[in-house]
Amino acid sequence: MPGRRSEPELRTPLRVIRMLKNNRPSLKTTLIVQGLFVTAFAIAWFLLSPNQQLRIKADLQSRRPLPDVVFTNREPAVVLPFYDDATVVSDEDLAAVLTKVLPRFSREHLRPNYVEHALRIWGAKIEFDSPDLISGPQMAEYLVDTGQYLASWGPDTDPILEPESDGVRIRWGPDATASVHHDHMLASMAEAGITLDTPVFTPARQTTMEQILSEALRDFRLDERETEWSAMAFGLYLAPQQTASWHNSQGRSITFDMLAARLMRKHRRKGVCLGTHRVYSLMALLRLSQDNDNALLTTETENRIIEFLHGAKELMIASQAPDGSWPPNWHEGADADANRDPNEKLYRRVIATGHHLEWLAIAPTELHPPHENIVRAAKWLVNNTRETPQEQIDGSYTFYSHVGNCLALWRKTSVPKFWKTWRDTHPTAEQLPETPTESPENEDINGSEP
Repeated sequence: MPGRRSEPELRTPLRVIRMLKNNRPSLKTTLIVQGLFVTAFAIAWFLLSPNQQLRIKADLQSRRPLPDVVFTNREPAVVLPFYDDATVVSDEDLAAVLTKVLPRFSREHLRPNYVEHALRIWGAKIEFDSPDLISGPQMAEYLVDTGQYLASWGPDTDPILEPESDGVRIRWGPDATASVHHDHMLASMAEAGITLDTPVFTPARQTTMEQILSEALRDFRLDERETEWSAMAFGLYLAPQQTASWHNSQGRSITFDMLAARLMRKHRRKGVCLGTHRVYSLMALLRLSQDNDNALLTTETENRIIEFLHGAKELMIASQAPDGSWPPNWHEGADADANRDPNEKLYRRVIATGHHLEWLAIAPTELHPPHENIVRAAKWLVNNTRETPQEQIDGSYTFYSHVGNCLALWRKTSVPKFWKTWRDTHPTAEQLPETPTESPENEDINGSEP
């Protein structure tokens, strides 16, 4: 019949099936092949770099890879000042300035930016006698405990700590409820001495500071607009264990040489705080590397930083005003006065002058302008702070906190150490004339040029 296959055609598939059955590999052969496959896979796996292994594991688990850093160090480093110079600031003047920058904030709608700046200079352990002042442990708890944060802002506010699968992200941006700058909160906590095993309470779970640092390392990108505080935070936590590089979640190798090059890449007018914080971060990285067996930076990078800082010094000498202050456009050197903004706000000179005196306090003398220039700058800061009404200080607290810190550094001490000694002999030091007020809403919280 049409379409009917012949008997030989029907028997052909049967022959093939019988042949396959008769030639089926033995169990021994199967085990040998499987063993060879497993061995080849194991060899290939161990030939991969640790970062490639992490990325494969993360892909299999549908997660972003963790940075390939083993945290053997828990305590952040401290960059110590070099000088105890009473000609720069006296005990009495330093105490008067610190009285103006005591953390006298209202607990309601407490800006993280204010707390971060207060925490970095007052430290996480300072205890005040006045109930109107927020002590160090309270400031730290506000930043790392979502419950305390929401108690200030209310349950409808987005938490500042955002839990990821294997880390904790810090919410940042111009919103008053957020940390203003990327990694500023992390850097401030590092400067305050907060250890990596400090408990952290997110809306989802309890963890530690280590997961905040881990997320920051994983999240870091060299093309970010602001890298000043990332460099500071990473340097302070990683320098003691001499970790100079890691891979981010894109698998890209990041080194402190790259971070330094990124900070030096743009024109000096660019960057946060009128370009001054790049200078401070570079000086801090240089010190952190030198203080830890030159483990963070290559000799070539260290030399480039020194050259960059020498350039900053020359611009500072040429731009300094007769009254001792540095203008917002200090980076224009001798042309700064001629190009001065007629509508310049005075607090911008506070930013420039305070930040410059901070990095000079941890810098060797060869990077200094003449000593009399430093003395004039400090006197200007002291007089400005003494004469500025407290409500204006409160409204520009972030800027004036640098004034208190830089002057303490020039006495080769820290803000909390000096204050404790001063308070012991001046029992009324913390008796405030006014009750704390809610933070003003019109502060230029960035303090930077667009």
